[in-house]
Amino acid sequence: MKRKINLIKFVALLICLACFAFTASAQKRKKTVRRSTTSTAAMTTEIKANAQKVSTQIKNVSKFIYVLGGVARTIEDIDKEAAAGKVSRAGLDQNAQFKQSVITSIRNLRAGLIALEIEFRTKPALKNYLINIQGISDISGTAEDQAINGQFTQSGKTLLLIVEKLSDTLAAMP
Repeated sequence: MKRKINLIKFVALLICLACFAFTASAQKRKKTVRRSTTSTAAMTTEIKANAQKVSTQIKNVSKFIYVLGGVARTIEDIDKEAAAGKVSRAGLDQNAQFKQSVITSIRNLRAGLIALEIEFRTKPALKNYLINIQGISDISGTAEDQAINGQFTQSGKTLLLIVEKLSDTLAAMP
């Protein structure tokens, strides 16, 4: 009888040890984390789409600076001649229209740059590149102020800083 009780105790002990073994192994298992390939793919697609927008803005600003170079020189030359009293009223009016046209163009350019910077601020996929593009709206505001004050050549030089920031952003993007 004592043998039977010892056998029952032994079996009970084995069952208890088996239970501990199962609970211990259940606790050691790591939860598998599924990474969604769709979110990674969506982020990559979003980054590529915005890289294209950055490229477009580089082209827009570069073309504008190229055209501004000739226009700014003409405006500033007419202003010098006007100060010397060598320009007719019609010439002054036309020069004022040129100035206003340049200022309006800078404002339109600035609107596109502000929208681009806002996208980089608000979209999680683009936050890593915000440091590169950050400040283009402020720089474009400075260029606009310079144009309003009649400093058209300096305004073009300021816009070159935007091209640099956009280029740095594009280079950082995959």
